[in-house]
Amino acid sequence: MKIGNYKIYAIQTGLFKLDGGAMFGVVPKPLWSRTNPPDGRNRINMCMRSLLLVSDKKKIIIDNGVGYKLSSKLNDIYGVDHTKFTLEGELAKLGYNTGDVTDVIITHLHFDHAGGSTKIDEEGKLQLMFPNATYFVQKKHWEWSQNPSERDKASFFPENFNPIKEQGHLKLLDGDTKFDEYINLYVVNGHTPAMQLVTVKDADTILLYTADLFPTTTHISPPYIMGYDLFPLTTLDEKKKFLPVIAKENWLLFFEHDAFTETCRIQQNEKGFTVIDKMELKNR
Repeated sequence: MKIGNYKIYAIQTGLFKLDGGAMFGVVPKPLWSRTNPPDGRNRINMCMRSLLLVSDKKKIIIDNGVGYKLSSKLNDIYGVDHTKFTLEGELAKLGYNTGDVTDVIITHLHFDHAGGSTKIDEEGKLQLMFPNATYFVQKKHWEWSQNPSERDKASFFPENFNPIKEQGHLKLLDGDTKFDEYINLYVVNGHTPAMQLVTVKDADTILLYTADLFPTTTHISPPYIMGYDLFPLTTLDEKKKFLPVIAKENWLLFFEHDAFTETCRIQQNEKGFTVIDKMELKNR
């Protein structure tokens, strides 16, 4: 599809699994397991879906998956699977490589969103996955990543992002930002301080890259809030802020983690918000 000057492509960077109880917080397992059946280790299927925006002048990627630097122990815990999908492989299908990317927008620096920002070269040194790109991160979130709390420290791996600054490719943003004529960034704080959502908009379409505000379609229901969220009541308020607008203006939601649904729209009725028009973005 095309929005403004950008052709839009879904980039599947890999598959992984997370604990279902952690993904749905206080919601009982008999409810969340109806739509997200767990495996024998109580993990649900998830993916790490990036978004590639291509114009005549730019090739922008939003988030980049877990990368390849995790230990075998962590790969097992999280069920990381790159046998079918890799970031480089999906880019190659479109005729691009990581050196072509001009801009990397990182919603937040958790390992499953920013792990692909760096790689280990043949000499065992950390290098940027996108050597010609500028990486965009919210300033307050960057500061948090440098000194996270004990509760979320395990989600931040400095090797995923510190080299970006060390090698001079980091640009920090301060709050809601008009990135260009078609792209806007909106700061939310429930999941982690200063996560940035991304919209791509023209006169006909508004696409929202949902990151971890709505990691799956199931999370569209306001009470479905991840146990990972540092400030769940803030997440609840943020959902209540965005959902009526999304429904009223018919936004297209693009899911980073939903293993079964790439995009959908929603409608509001007396019972709340309902998912409609589940679909896949066609690469063309």
